[in-house]
Amino acid sequence: MNTVTRQRIANGVYFNAVDDTRFKTGRISVTMFTPLLKDAAAANALLPQVLARSCEKYPDFISLNSRLNALYGASVAAFCRKMGENQALTISAAGLDDRFTMGGERVSIELTALLCEMLFRPKLENGIFCREDVEQERRQMIDMIDAEYNDKRTYALGRCIEVMCADETFGTKRYGTKQQVQALSAKAVYSAWKRVLQTARVEIMAIGSFDKQAACAMFEKAFAGVDRAPVQTQTQVVRTVKEVKTETEKMDVAQSKLVMAFRSGIAEPDSDVMAARLMCAVLGGTPHSKFFLNVREKYSLCYYCAARFDRNKGIITVESGVENENIEKARKEIENQIRLLQNGELSDFEMQATKMSVVNSFQTMADSVSGTEAWYISQMLDRHVLTPQQAAEKINALTTRQVIDAAKKMALDTEYILTGGKD
Repeated sequence: MNTVTRQRIANGVYFNAVDDTRFKTGRISVTMFTPLLKDAAAANALLPQVLARSCEKYPDFISLNSRLNALYGASVAAFCRKMGENQALTISAAGLDDRFTMGGERVSIELTALLCEMLFRPKLENGIFCREDVEQERRQMIDMIDAEYNDKRTYALGRCIEVMCADETFGTKRYGTKQQVQALSAKAVYSAWKRVLQTARVEIMAIGSFDKQAACAMFEKAFAGVDRAPVQTQTQVVRTVKEVKTETEKMDVAQSKLVMAFRSGIAEPDSDVMAARLMCAVLGGTPHSKFFLNVREKYSLCYYCAARFDRNKGIITVESGVENENIEKARKEIENQIRLLQNGELSDFEMQATKMSVVNSFQTMADSVSGTEAWYISQMLDRHVLTPQQAAEKINALTTRQVIDAAKKMALDTEYILTGGKD
C-alpha cells in the first residue's frame, strides 16, 4: 500500500508526498484551489496554460524544450478542473525517476526548480504577461470550448447543469463563457496570477522515489516570499428539490440527448458518500448496470445510458442518447429503474459485480503516475484522503441496505432535452 505524507509549508500551502516505486517516471504538481467565480473563471482557467508555456529563465518554446530534453525528455502540463464550486488550477512536471538516471542526476529536483520558475518568475512584458503568449493560449481555449459545443453529449450535460444550478455558483463552467475568454487581456490574466498566488489553497503533490525533503524545502523557500491570505474553499450543497425544472432545446442533431439531474442528498464529507458512489454505479456505471441492461439492452430505448456522481456537489446526472420518438419512454424507464432500486430490488450478483467493477476502476486509475496524481488531487478539496486500497476496502464493506438507503435520497431536479430539428 502506498504511503502518503502531508506537511504544511506555508499559510494554506501543503506538501503531499506519495512513496510509489512502481513507475520509472516521477511527477510533481502544484494545484491551486480557488473559488469558482463567474467574473474570474475565464482568467483563472487560462492562467496555468500561460504559466506552463514559458518563464523568465526559459522565455520561449525553444529554450524551454531544450531544458526539458536535457532532463531525459521531461514534460510539463497544465489544466483546469471544476471541483465542487471551486477551480483547481494545476501545473505539473513529469520525468525519469531519479533511480534510473545514468549519472545520478536528481531530475525531480530540477523539475521542482522549473515549476518554481514558472510559478514565481513568469515571463513578463511591460510589467504584465506577454500579450502574444496570452493570445495564443486564449485561442486554444476558445478551440476547446468550441469542441465541447460540437460534442453534443458534453454540451447537453453542461446545459443541464446550467439550468439546474442557474442560481448557484456550480452553474458556472470551468472555463467561464466563450465571450469572457474572448475578452481576456494580458493584464487580466496577470492580475489573476497575483490574486491566486496570494489567496488560493495550494496542494503540492510529489509522486515517486526522490528526495522529497529537498523538493519541499524549495517550495517552502519560494512561498516564503509571498504575502499569503488564503480564502476558504467551500461548496453549497442543495439537498432538497422544491420543483422539477425542464428545458427542451432544438438543434440540427442526428441523435437526441436526454439528461436527468438528481439531488442525491449526499456529498463530502458525509459518511455515506461511498454508498452513493456505489449506488450510482449500480444504476448506470457498468456494463451490467440497471440502465445498461434494461433501458439500453432489454428495451432498446437509447444508444447509451450512463450515470455519474459528483461527490463534492451531491449531484447525480443520468445521460442518454435517444431517438426523438423514444425520449418519453426512456425517461419513464430510467425513473422506473431508480424506483425499483429504491424499493429494494438489488440482487447479490448486482452488488458483487458492481463492487468488483468499481474496485477495478480504482486500481486501473492508480496504474499510472498521471492517474495516481489525479486520484489524490480529486480528494484534496475535502481533505478526506484515501489510498486506492483504502477506498476499495470501504466499497467492499458496503451492504445492500446502505446502497438502497442512498438511492432513497435521490430526487429529480432537472430534465434537459436536446432534440433534433431546427427552431
